[in-house]
Amino acid sequence: MNLRELIARGEGEDLEFKKKTTHPHRISRTLTSLANTRGGQVLVGVDDDGRIVGVRDVEEELFVLRDAAEHYIEPPLTTLLFKEIEDEGRSILIVTVPESFNKPHRAQVAPGDWRGYVRVRDESVQTSGLTEKVLERQQPAARFEKLPLNRQELSVLEYLETHPRITLSQFMKLVNFGKRRAYQTLIKLVLHGYVKHHDKEKEPYYTL
Repeated sequence: MNLRELIARGEGEDLEFKKKTTHPHRISRTLTSLANTRGGQVLVGVDDDGRIVGVRDVEEELFVLRDAAEHYIEPPLTTLLFKEIEDEGRSILIVTVPESFNKPHRAQVAPGDWRGYVRVRDESVQTSGLTEKVLERQQPAARFEKLPLNRQELSVLEYLETHPRITLSQFMKLVNFGKRRAYQTLIKLVLHGYVKHHDKEKEPYYTL
């Protein structure tokens, strides 16, 4: 698949566009989420709309990426692959992130603050402790397993049996959860195959 075909696919679970790598803290989340899920690629020099803008200094981008992989991710990512491509005089860097055999990885988002991430659609989503335990047991190409659900999680499925969809705000009211706890609960249900996440409308929603 050539560069144009790759871009035409659009961002998703295994593909991320980056205009540039601004700081190891930021790119480490993307790299971690891909390694913790099913792997993927990052196109550096492509903006969010899929427009090829190129990078000014490939070596500088490589330095930031390697710094992030080695010092801002724990355990470090040692299997990244880098490929430079020229398109009409502009340099694009393709970073391939294999799915890891050493999950879970955590990204340093601030000094002393390490957090796990997985890939959900085209987002890097922070993991819960339970999801990290699943990652520890998971080998590449394995699916997230179905897990027993608690009362609040079951209430989502019960709600969706009589309603076509549920939003984050609706779920927060349903179980009286704060936004962060409610979001992590829904993401857990997505990762384990209980519900589907939809983000093509203004407000994301979830269905069976």
